[in-house]
Amino acid sequence: MRSFSNLWFWIALAVMWSTASHWVLGVPNDMIVRARRSAGQAEVDLEDLVRINCNRLLYIAQVSGLWLLGLGCFILTGLFTMGLFYDVQLAQALFLLGFPMSLVGLLNISTARLIVDTQPKGEALRKRLSRQRTYTQIIGMIAIFCTSLWGMYQNLRDIIFLQ
Repeated sequence: MRSFSNLWFWIALAVMWSTASHWVLGVPNDMIVRARRSAGQAEVDLEDLVRINCNRLLYIAQVSGLWLLGLGCFILTGLFTMGLFYDVQLAQALFLLGFPMSLVGLLNISTARLIVDTQPKGEALRKRLSRQRTYTQIIGMIAIFCTSLWGMYQNLRDIIFLQ
């Protein structure tokens, strides 16, 4: 249960953030780059995929958003409590994975609502998606930094107090 000294935790952290920054609102980054380089069908495909994913995300948020928000807050609060007050490293690790991703999820819903309301096309849509990707990467960098610091602290604490 010592999560921060486990290599699989760090691999999962890296994979999670690389995947989150590659898929912006369910659209792969290479599709955005392809639409920027060659307009035409690539641009139409990008706009269609963004429209489908935004409508899907907003439908889920509208139908079961409050339940998902309540369940997410309950789980994150439980993980935070078990991790901080009961010193369960698995709960700490899961909280450090889940909390920043919940922020990215809320940011995705906000961006999807903005895209549906303004209906951007072409360069404006690509710019909005690139901005969303940048925000996701910033959250990821901060999360990886904080997780690294906390993991080093936990590992050093375990080494010092177990000897």
